Amino acid sequence: MPNSQLYRPNAAIIYQRNDGTVLICERSKQPGAWQFPQGGIKKGEAPRMAACREGMEETGFRPNEYEVVAETGPYRYDYPPKERERVLRKRGIPYAGQEQHYFLCLMHRDDAEPWLDNKEFRDYRWVQPADFDLSTLPEFKRPVYEQVMRDFFSI
Repeated sequence: MPNSQLYRPNAAIIYQRNDGTVLICERSKQPGAWQFPQGGIKKGEAPRMAACREGMEETGFRPNEYEVVAETGPYRYDYPPKERERVLRKRGIPYAGQEQHYFLCLMHRDDAEPWLDNKEFRDYRWVQPADFDLSTLPEFKRPVYEQVMRDFFSI
């Protein structure tokens, strides 16, 4: 790794229905902030397994309810100073940001709905990828989301 800064390994999962809509979720502690389910990769865990685990923890969707049809990454973003401080207090590691792997998953049933425990997310929507308003994301995450949307959906 050419950069000596530490990046937290992370995996994100994009659930997509046959009609093309994707699941976005509103963060519980940041009303108005919408994103894809995602979370840290544990030591020794493969990114795909982490995405499936995090997806199940945050939405209730089990791996038998979808098929991973594409993956891309890693992508990196840097935390702004306040976020770096928050992460250092929470994790005890001076991460500069996150390095994310993304997985696009086609749902087997279009009527499947997530189950949210309100710990991570408080609400959800199914939207067309082109209708995902990236301005609802924290500014430091937007370039990665823009690239992911280009890579998976050519938008």
